[in-house]
Amino acid sequence: MNIFIIGNGGREHALAWKIKQSPLCNELFIAPGNAGTAKVGINVDISIADFEGLASFCINNKIEMLVVGPEEPLVSGIYDFFAANSATQHIQVFGPSKEGAKLEGSKAFAKEFMQRNQIPTASYKEFNASNYLDGVQYIKQHSLPIVIKADGLAAGKGVVICQNHIEALAEFELMIQQAKFGDASKRVVIEEFLTGIELSVFVLTDGKNYVLLPEAKDYKRIGKADSGPNTGGMGAVSPVPFADKEFLKKIETQIVIPTIVGLQKEQLDYKGIVFIGIIKVGEEPFVIEYNCRFGDPETEVVIPRIENDLVEIFMATAQQRLNEITIIKNPQTAVTVVAVSGGYPNEYTKGKVINGLDDIDLPGTLIFHSGTKQEGKNVVTNGGRVLAITSLGDNIKEASEQSIYVLEHLFFDEIYYRDDIGYEFIGQQ
Repeated sequence: MNIFIIGNGGREHALAWKIKQSPLCNELFIAPGNAGTAKVGINVDISIADFEGLASFCINNKIEMLVVGPEEPLVSGIYDFFAANSATQHIQVFGPSKEGAKLEGSKAFAKEFMQRNQIPTASYKEFNASNYLDGVQYIKQHSLPIVIKADGLAAGKGVVICQNHIEALAEFELMIQQAKFGDASKRVVIEEFLTGIELSVFVLTDGKNYVLLPEAKDYKRIGKADSGPNTGGMGAVSPVPFADKEFLKKIETQIVIPTIVGLQKEQLDYKGIVFIGIIKVGEEPFVIEYNCRFGDPETEVVIPRIENDLVEIFMATAQQRLNEITIIKNPQTAVTVVAVSGGYPNEYTKGKVINGLDDIDLPGTLIFHSGTKQEGKNVVTNGGRVLAITSLGDNIKEASEQSIYVLEHLFFDEIYYRDDIGYEFIGQQ
């Protein structure tokens, strides 16, 4: 079949790399893609927001499966758009409906969903302009730290942890009164701060059945030992050492099953990934957030550990046959280390030539492109996160060292990466 992937990051390169291995995949297209996806498929210059253009391309190129990488098209209703068009409704769209994607698109909706379905999460209240003064009083009486979240999508920047009440009140005013994140912060969720260690759980559901994919842990902070500002993700590990069978069973029974049952009960059309951000508080799991798509850079460690045919899994998802699928996981450890542009996550420049990509062919290591593009004979930087180097090894230390070794043989001006991904687990395995 002909398959079309939407997106241009490391997540989409990892999905394209895996999908292209399937004998079920004939032609593979990626919009808009990057220099890495161009090596495994055909890049198409169409915006991820141009639903009409994407649909026309699908019709003209006999696309049978559409894999949606980023959250924006899902939250904007690409699934519904294709389902409502008689010329595209036969296409198997991997991703939830607009209403299902509200699990990520609206923090308040997700919190209300968890409350209705008795899913453990931090206590919270939501506010908007109409009850702004109630929110001010609520903050003044709230224990510290305070978590303030813009309700809608804010490019990963809509969550602020405030260490004092003055900072919290200022942030609350900026979001609601000053529209700091535009429409995304018209409504704000104020949440209790939970202390613990985090992991990402990936649940694949066809709306009725589900399977668990390998779990992962990502590293958001720019600096060593999780210091400095948050980024889109500086690296990830899979499996997660503290997530033993007993803890994963708790997640499944207390969070995963109630989530899938809730989707059915509330008649949310959902055929795709439920990515659940979990925090382990003591020995108990709590949900931090839902996402309606694969994570990045977690995809770059999760996908290489799946030994099944990915197209077969996605077809079973679209056709509600996931009960026929058993996920086969590579027992090795995967570590991805992300190379970023100098200045990231703040201002950075693009167009830096990347050297060394053609000189590396190391068994057990994969180079996934994030922010890159082809300019003539050169591959150049085209984003904050540029490359994700994933290695498989017997433990985190071994896999991490191999990814770092590869990065030491790559170069672009002002390249930066963390060399301590998985640092807290080294020596525990």
